Amino acid sequence: MSRLKMPVAAAVLVSLALAPTGAAAADNYGAIAFSQDSGKVGWAYDYQSRSGAEERAREECGSDCEIVLWIMNACGALATGDDNGYGTGWAGNRERAEEIALTNCEENADNCRINRWICTTR
Repeated sequence: MSRLKMPVAAAVLVSLALAPTGAAAADNYGAIAFSQDSGKVGWAYDYQSRSGAEERAREECGSDCEIVLWIMNACGALATGDDNGYGTGWAGNRERAEEIALTNCEENADNCRINRWICTTR
């Protein structure tokens, strides 16, 4: 191998090692559906689209349910209380999402507790 080819080969190897290994990580979506009439809950996480996550959550919950929370690359929680009062919250981690959901629920109902939490992978 000539002296001129060796630096070119080394440069090619270095550039390959430093090159990105693909597209940036995709966004992941989740959703929680809830029925205040029946108290049913449905959820979905790690979907490639918001609409896909919402559709699955509704399927899991039933026809009288509505989407009460959707998330992207985060955690979400649903807290429920007396008479199916509820609150939701989302944050970068489960604990904070649950705190927010409980606080929001307590504005609408007594005896609130976490009913469901979800987190997407990033």
